[in-house]
Amino acid sequence: MERIKPHILSGFMELLPRQQALMERIIGTVRRVYSLYGFTPLDTPLIESSDVLLAKGGGETEKQIYRFTKGDNDLSLRFDLTVPLARYVAMNYANLSFPFRRYQIGKVYRGERPQRGRFREFYQADIDIIGDGSLDIMNEAEVPSIIYRVFTELGLTRFVIRVNNRKLLTGFYDMLGLSDRAAGIMRTVDKLEKIGPEKVRALLTDELDVPAQAADRILAFMSIKGDNRHVLEALRAFVGKNQVFDRGFEELTAVTGYLTAFGVPEDHFSVDLTIARGLDYYTGTVYETTLPDHPEVGSVCSGGRYDDLAGYYTDRVLPGVGISIGLTRLFFILDDVGLLSSEAPTAPADVLILPLTEDPSAAISFATLLRASGIRAQLYSEDRKFKAKMNYANKLGVPFVAFLGEDEIASGQVSVKDMTTGEQRRCPYGEAVSLLAAFAAGRESWTPIKE
Repeated sequence: MERIKPHILSGFMELLPRQQALMERIIGTVRRVYSLYGFTPLDTPLIESSDVLLAKGGGETEKQIYRFTKGDNDLSLRFDLTVPLARYVAMNYANLSFPFRRYQIGKVYRGERPQRGRFREFYQADIDIIGDGSLDIMNEAEVPSIIYRVFTELGLTRFVIRVNNRKLLTGFYDMLGLSDRAAGIMRTVDKLEKIGPEKVRALLTDELDVPAQAADRILAFMSIKGDNRHVLEALRAFVGKNQVFDRGFEELTAVTGYLTAFGVPEDHFSVDLTIARGLDYYTGTVYETTLPDHPEVGSVCSGGRYDDLAGYYTDRVLPGVGISIGLTRLFFILDDVGLLSSEAPTAPADVLILPLTEDPSAAISFATLLRASGIRAQLYSEDRKFKAKMNYANKLGVPFVAFLGEDEIASGQVSVKDMTTGEQRRCPYGEAVSLLAAFAAGRESWTPIKE
């Protein structure tokens, strides 16, 4: 039989056990925080009908999608979690309560060229708040405040949530007489950090036919920097010249004020006029989250306000605001720059139980007792030498090993060894359970990220 060399496709990430434990910890933290804010979990199908998934049609999305046929069915793998959400809300409108707050953590697929931090299969962790006809501005501040809570509980301290409002940009371009090119200008300006102002100016003038003087004014507007108070004060000079701009200014001022009320420190959010988001469906507040110490990795979390979530599926107006963490990308970046904890307790069990007699019944009973107390216990019954068994425990990083030999069984006791200190003691079952339960109680206090 010819053997095939095992391999995985390019752009798909597979982790070793310790790394997977760190990833699960990140996912668990995100899920717990999302739930803390009153979001309900949602799980939509991985495969959708192509006509539903590609309702917008054309563009880069259709080029990157994994599409196939099965019998007479034209099917596609989901490329994000937002389009399935739109379909779900339209289908289940009568059974949902609005505002509808949902979170979803799941894999999505894009057939793009794999590169550093970019994958073809990756986890996204989304939250969205969907209104029925309207949605209060406060929601646009609560969403980034949740991201602040997520990243803080993961152990990150050096990150900034950059906030802007597309109405500001739309109104400003209208002042310049460029409203017909606003969407293209936003997509171009969104590249400022990647290609710099000179190349952006060239794209504006050469490809979008923006007059040179107007291009200079755009770049001058984008260069307004400083603390949030300074930027808002500079923007106030434009108020009264355009209604859309004025509405954007009011919304941005409200969002920044609410962010402070939500407990987000000002050094963790910044008004940044260069943030536009490349997608046209954003209509108000937009966000991007970056790591100041690693600007080369770009945004690790982004989103914003949209006014018509499900326009392709229903005539109801369903505005919303949402944000997405690319968990696979975030994990890769954190690992790449050395921010994942190297001392995290990622062992699959709190204690490894070694039966040292031919009859393992006592060890099985002890394991059952531990599990009933919420202690993760693994039984090792393989016929190996004692040293090999201890090496197995060391390799897994299991913090305790419990021995049950004839002497222990005869006295109704168990020997427990602390693998960190090397201390070993024999004690009754109840005392052993208390010892291990005390350790298990503090097991959840670690964070997967260490800066």
